[in-house]
Amino acid sequence: MVLPHFLLSHWRIVAFCFMFSVCGWAQARPNASADSRVPSEVKFATGYVNPVARPPDFKSALLWGIAIADTRVPGYESAVVEIASTQLSCRVDGKDFVLNNDSGNVRGGLYQRYPWFATDHHDPIPLSYSQADHAVLLNVGERTDSVWHFWSPSPRAALPAGKLAGCMVKVRVKISPGALVQIGMDYWRSPTVPYGPGGNNHEAGASDWYFPSSEWQEATFTDIPKTH
Repeated sequence: MVLPHFLLSHWRIVAFCFMFSVCGWAQARPNASADSRVPSEVKFATGYVNPVARPPDFKSALLWGIAIADTRVPGYESAVVEIASTQLSCRVDGKDFVLNNDSGNVRGGLYQRYPWFATDHHDPIPLSYSQADHAVLLNVGERTDSVWHFWSPSPRAALPAGKLAGCMVKVRVKISPGALVQIGMDYWRSPTVPYGPGGNNHEAGASDWYFPSSEWQEATFTDIPKTH
């Protein structure tokens, strides 16, 4: 059967959207092989790199992370995430430049979890500190209704001039039973522009989730293509 031209064009669009998830990539594609340990309300249950490139006039970057408690795990009330260090580097003209490199502290806020980041409204993030490990502690089990959203304590940095291949985030964490962590980064219009009504930041992507371990882990995310 030969379809009329307008129907053929329609079905080509539908097939393209189905194959590549372009019509719903933010919800469908990253979660295609989600780990059952990730709660269902999470927006990005698996890691992804945004297929939409950084707008050329976005000249700054900021690393971020999110931590939550898993209320399905016994003892989740005492779940803690320890953060020893955070680092953001970017590759420009084939060279890696460190933009932020911080230890023992973060900034952030407590954002709505149900539904996930429904608004930009947030409460101050409560922090405690471990002198022994030189780390900042997120006691996520104490506020299970919230997403503990954190970012580097040092100011948002400007991207170096030149051809940008992408950036790399590294966060050294220890995750107790009942907690989990994801990291990522955003590009911003400038080092000082506020979030405002939105549109001033562009999410580069997010890592896979990191799960509890008795050992320190290096959580990483990058949008640098493997060919660079």
